[in-house]
Amino acid sequence: MSDPLFDLSGRVAVVTGSAGQLGSVYTAGLAERGMRVAALDVVDAVVPEGARGYRVDVTDRSALEEALAAIEAEWGTPHLLVNNAALDSPPDAPAEEVGPFESYPEASFDAVMDVNVKGVLLCCQVFGGAMAAARRGSIVNVSSVYGMLSPVQDLYEFRRARGEAFFKPVAYSVSKSAILNLTRYLATYWAKAGVRVNTLTLAGVWNDQPREFLEAYEARVPLGRMLRAEEALGALVFLASDASSYVTGSNVVVDGGWSAW
Repeated sequence: MSDPLFDLSGRVAVVTGSAGQLGSVYTAGLAERGMRVAALDVVDAVVPEGARGYRVDVTDRSALEEALAAIEAEWGTPHLLVNNAALDSPPDAPAEEVGPFESYPEASFDAVMDVNVKGVLLCCQVFGGAMAAARRGSIVNVSSVYGMLSPVQDLYEFRRARGEAFFKPVAYSVSKSAILNLTRYLATYWAKAGVRVNTLTLAGVWNDQPREFLEAYEARVPLGRMLRAEEALGALVFLASDASSYVTGSNVVVDGGWSAW
């Protein structure tokens, strides 16, 4: 028996970064629950039944506006926006991206901030603005525990032990921290328009990372493992549905207890 509190059938969702590890899970999971999903990414991707792919750069406002017009012409104004697109530097990133803070490239900082902050802002302006005009909607801005807490640089000691310089770069943390207050700003700004805005903060997602990294990371998590991508879907469905009708301006943390130490 379906629960009307979590019923998403017939609603329209926009998911950015839909071709990525998390984005593909969000797209498929929302489509399986009856949503019509506009899957946005800078690359072409195979999308499930119930979804339609749009090749869009989230830093290009005109491209976002064109996508909105196409979505509204086919399905109507979106009910849900998932700001998932982001740039990061993984544990096996090239040396120029992960050196000491003092020499972190300005161009790298600009690139990350462009996608992770400006891209979210533009998507909120375009799709969130349409939701506000329709007097309803939910926006979920995806952040990271590294937006709440400083990265644990010891996790990457295995690379330094091999003679490599490796530090988790500053830009990702700064960008994901910015998301928290963008959420709070918009939650209060659009409250009377019926648009809820929340942050979904995730811990590290398992993606076959180097063994040394996994061992160090999992030793620091109370649940003893990294997040599986599909485990982020439940919180997203909650924030998208009427089950969270009185939740706005919040930060829903899915981190296996990482931030509880």
